[in-house]
Amino acid sequence: MPKTRILALDLARTAAVVGMVVFHFTFDLQMFGHIAPGTIYQPFWYYFARLVAGSFLFLAGVSLWLAHGTGIRWPAFWRRFAMVGGGAVLVSVASIWVTPGGLIYFGILHALAVASLIGLLFLRLPSLVTLAVAAVVFALPWFAKDPAFDGLWLIWLGLAETRPNMADYVPLLPWLAPCLAGIAMARLGTRAGLWPRLSGQISPAMRAVTFPGRYSLIIYLVHQPILIAGFTLYARLTQG
Repeated sequence: MPKTRILALDLARTAAVVGMVVFHFTFDLQMFGHIAPGTIYQPFWYYFARLVAGSFLFLAGVSLWLAHGTGIRWPAFWRRFAMVGGGAVLVSVASIWVTPGGLIYFGILHALAVASLIGLLFLRLPSLVTLAVAAVVFALPWFAKDPAFDGLWLIWLGLAETRPNMADYVPLLPWLAPCLAGIAMARLGTRAGLWPRLSGQISPAMRAVTFPGRYSLIIYLVHQPILIAGFTLYARLTQG
């Protein structure tokens, strides 16, 4: 039987996943020498990557409110937290061998896990307060950077004066901001009766379209190994 879901949210997650895969495909093209060095640091790709990361964190905030806004369901929360946190650990370990620049100490999955914990503190606060805190969090790294935060154990905060050499670096400041904004906007959407209007029966066709959004964590974990394996195989075949 068809199930009712917030289709707009599934579609938004799917768009974020597609954007992520497109960026990493471009990253791999550069890494394997198929496009000019420095391509992914051009303005378009620089801001594209940040838009994708911000989308994931914003949608995580929305989902946190929708799942726990009326009361924290601790078993479900810890189950999801363990999945995201476990994925973050896997990414860190794998990055030692396969990522240029070495260890990913605090990437998007690390940020999602920590932001979800902090986000719990804002589920009962007024939306305007949460948005105000989000604005401060977003602006703080512009004014509070200091060499004292350059150490390995503090770079996750985002106040380091020197950006660490990581392929995926998503520090808490300013990236907690979109998650908090997502919580606030989801709460306002609930008060406005928005979510029932964005929900609907998920048909087989829609289920196929929104598959990436419903399994975004799995796709995140497997898509780069698949892409890298494909590029490696292509290189060996063409060089042979």
